[in-house]
Amino acid sequence: QVQLVESGGGLVQAGGSLRLSCAASGRTFRSYAMGWFRQAPGKERELVAVISSGGSTYYRDSVKGRFTISRDNAKNTLYLQMNSLKPEDTAVYYCAADPTGTLYAGNFGSWGQGTQVTVSS
Repeated sequence: QVQLVESGGGLVQAGGSLRLSCAASGRTFRSYAMGWFRQAPGKERELVAVISSGGSTYYRDSVKGRFTISRDNAKNTLYLQMNSLKPEDTAVYYCAADPTGTLYAGNFGSWGQGTQVTVSS
C-alpha cells in the first residue's frame, strides 16, 4: 500500500483559490489512479476528481471548470487546484490511491488523513 499525506488546506474567501497537495510514499505511485474526495459536516463523503495512471481525468459536475487534478510522478505528488471557491466547497478533503490505475474502478484502498478547506461567504 501507498501512504498518503495531504496539505494545503485553509480558510479562504469565496471566489478565492487553494492548491491541495498529496505526498505519496513508495515507488509505485505512477501506477496508481489517484482521487480527491471530500466530506462536509453531516454529509456523506463524495468523489471530487480522479486522475488515472495514464493522465485521464474525471470531475464531479459541481467542480468542473473550477478544479483541476494533476500529478507529478517524479515527485510522487498529487495536486488539486481549486479556483472560484464557493462556501459549499467547505469540507475535509482526502486523497486516495487505487492500484488498478484506471479511471472508473473505484478501488481506493489507501487514504490520507485529510485537510480542512473552509470557504467563507
